[in-house]
Amino acid sequence: MSDRLLGYMYLALAMILVGSTVVASKMIGSGLPVFTATALRFAIALPCFLFLMRVTGTRIPRLDKRDCALLILQAGAGSVGYTSLLITGMQMTSAADAAVIIGSLPIVSAAIAIGLLRERPQASLLLAVLLAGVGVLSIAVKAGGSDQHSITGNALIFAAIICEALFILLNKRLKTAIAPLALSTIMVGLGLALSLIPALFEMPWKLAIGSHAIWATVYYALLPTVAGFLLWYAGAAKVSGSEAALFTALAPVSAVMLAVLVLGEIVSSGQLIGITCVLLAIGGMAVLGKRGADNAKEKIS
Repeated sequence: MSDRLLGYMYLALAMILVGSTVVASKMIGSGLPVFTATALRFAIALPCFLFLMRVTGTRIPRLDKRDCALLILQAGAGSVGYTSLLITGMQMTSAADAAVIIGSLPIVSAAIAIGLLRERPQASLLLAVLLAGVGVLSIAVKAGGSDQHSITGNALIFAAIICEALFILLNKRLKTAIAPLALSTIMVGLGLALSLIPALFEMPWKLAIGSHAIWATVYYALLPTVAGFLLWYAGAAKVSGSEAALFTALAPVSAVMLAVLVLGEIVSSGQLIGITCVLLAIGGMAVLGKRGADNAKEKIS
C-alpha cells in the first residue's frame, strides 16, 4: 500500500471516529451529568497524551502570559464548551440533526474568520458559507422521519460548533508554535481543570449512573480523542492539506450512518437535504481552494 493510500485510510478512520462522537454524546447525555462526563473524558485521555509525549520526547515550549491566556480561552471554548454543549444538545435533539450541524464546522470557522478577523473572502468561500447555511436551515423545520427534533437542542449543537471554530481561530493567534501533540495535551489538561469544579457541584456520587454512559465516555476519551488525534496527524503527514480537508466531509456521514445503525434513527428528507448541502459546501470549498492555490503558484513561478 502506498503512503498516499495509507494516509487516506488514516484520515478516513479519524473522521469516522469524529462522527461517532455524536452517538457517544447521545449515550453519555442519557446517563451522566454534563460536566461530570466532560471531566471524566479528559481524566481518561490525559494520561494517554502524557505517555505519548514522554515516548516521543515532545516538550511544551516556554509561553508568555498572552499565549497562556489564549490557551485557557481555547480550552474553555474548544474543550469544555464544545463537549458540554454537544452532550447537552444531544439530550434534546436527534443524532442526524447534529450530524448536519457538525458537518458545517469548516464553513462556520471560515465565516467567523471573515467576521471577526476581517479576512477577505473569496467568492468560492461565500458560496460555500451560503450552501452550508441552507443545509443547516433545512433541519430548522421538522420534515418528518425523526422522533426527536428540537430547535433548542440544535441551537446548542450549533453553539458547540461556534466554540470549536473559536478554538481553531484562537490557535492562529498564538505567538509561539506548539507541536500538535503538546497542544492536545495542554487542551486536555486545561479542560480537566476547568470542568472539574463544575463537575463536583453536580455531585455525581449521589446519582444513579448507567454503565452505558460510563462506557460511552471511556470510548469518547480513548478512540475519538486519543486515537483520532494519532490517525489524523499520521494521515495528514502523508497527503496535502487540501486532500486532508476533503476528508472532514466523512464526519457528518459517519454520524448519520451510526445514528441509523446504533440508535435506530430514521433519517428525514430535510436531514438528507441538509447533509447533502453541507457535503457539497465542504467539497466545493476544498476543491476551489486547491485550484486557487495552484493558480497562485503558477503566477509566482
